[in-house]
Amino acid sequence: MGQDILLQMTDISKDFPGVKALDSVSLTVKKGTVHALMGENGAGKSTLMKCLFGIYEKDGGTIKLEGKEIDFKNAKEALENGVAMVHQELNQALKRSVMDNIWLGRYPKKGGILVDEKKIYEDTKKVFEDLGMEIDPRRIMSTMPVSQRQMAEIAKAVSFHSKIIVLDEPTSSLTEQEVEHLFKIINMLRDRGCGIIYISHKMAEIKRISDEITIMRDGKWIATKPAGQLAMEDMIKLMVGRELSNQFPPKTNRPGKVVLEVEHLTAQYSLLKEVSFKVRKGEIVGLAGLDGSGRTETLENIFGIAARKSGTIKLNGKVVQNRNAEESIKNGFALLTEERRTTGIFSVLNIRENTVIASLRKHKRYGWYLSEGSMKKDTQWSIDAMRTKTPTQETKIRALSGGNQQKVILGRWLLTEPEVLLLDEPTRGIDVGAKYEIYQLIIDMANKGKVVIVVSSEMPELLGICDRILIMSGGRLAGEVSAKEATQEQIMTYAAKYV
Repeated sequence: MGQDILLQMTDISKDFPGVKALDSVSLTVKKGTVHALMGENGAGKSTLMKCLFGIYEKDGGTIKLEGKEIDFKNAKEALENGVAMVHQELNQALKRSVMDNIWLGRYPKKGGILVDEKKIYEDTKKVFEDLGMEIDPRRIMSTMPVSQRQMAEIAKAVSFHSKIIVLDEPTSSLTEQEVEHLFKIINMLRDRGCGIIYISHKMAEIKRISDEITIMRDGKWIATKPAGQLAMEDMIKLMVGRELSNQFPPKTNRPGKVVLEVEHLTAQYSLLKEVSFKVRKGEIVGLAGLDGSGRTETLENIFGIAARKSGTIKLNGKVVQNRNAEESIKNGFALLTEERRTTGIFSVLNIRENTVIASLRKHKRYGWYLSEGSMKKDTQWSIDAMRTKTPTQETKIRALSGGNQQKVILGRWLLTEPEVLLLDEPTRGIDVGAKYEIYQLIIDMANKGKVVIVVSSEMPELLGICDRILIMSGGRLAGEVSAKEATQEQIMTYAAKYV
């Protein structure tokens, strides 16, 4: 049995100022298996993997790879020794090509001096062909949708011929078709004897792809069991330490009169064309569609951070221009963006600064002075309302888990007291317990008469919290369904209409 063990992490501990991130956590991964790592946001999953990968220095415990003790000092050392990690937050050279990103730091050379462009291209093409991916190696990374960038990052991990591959929320940006493709790749790697550590909040995926499951809570190991022995209810109870009977809160909002009208919205630089719809006061409207269908572009054009070619937006019967983010905020609009790391957080600032930055006018005194007490009060409200796990308000936001960063940004926008709340993938990378809390906050906003528009790749989520769902396809509005009566098949039929 011992020879089947590929990775053994024993009693791993890690402290950050004011918080014990890992408290004697152990993890054993066998050859040719997929080992899922589950837990709420802030449970310590990513921290444990960063200790393995050499990003963090562990404070205690031992790590053995194929029986040999290891202690990587950086990511380069980990990769060279057969441990690769695909991070939840992509960190890529966006102005460079796909092949540059894959071979960065290890370019093949001609005569030991010049970079061999031909070999890089051929090697990249071979990696993609082996994995059944259709990506142009010469394409510039910034021109690709997030889902393709995610797949390119997975291909990079595979190109190192790794023994252990850590996938942190790998399907958070993928379409259903791409998820199926990823699972084929995972099964292929498992057959080759790789050990896959799979971090995800999507329990149906974990049940389907995993051999074993380890559950963490509050920086501690809770349980490790064969996937077949854990029902979803068991996983939730072990993760959150309590029963969670309903996935969605009861819908108590009652939509009133029409307050938001979007007419013939057409984008200047994207495929968005002639999109028109109306939303009522206190209504939660979902925007569904395949990746690249125009869901995100619709929100960005309404909020004024993408150039609008034509079309009008009316709030309470009055035309609003929304030419930029500042004007949109003044007009009562708020936008939670899809990629929190790139366009959401200010990573060098602390929790308080990130929380109040969109509502600074509320905290001004004498026209210029910012009240520290007022900012502290609003930040504490946000922390309490969102149940954000943070040692203090002064903690840098980059020190929080991805899900807790998301909570800070959502709290930021709620503090602006918007009339229209635009949410792009609001629960991406967030655990099941925190999702419920965010759904409740969305319903509470609707109960206060606010307009809420939610973009989500998870159809059960849209069906569970929305009143109506608008379906985008090829940059156009393809259809509209009642969330109460619609089926996933019906939504997918509309989503494929103009593809």
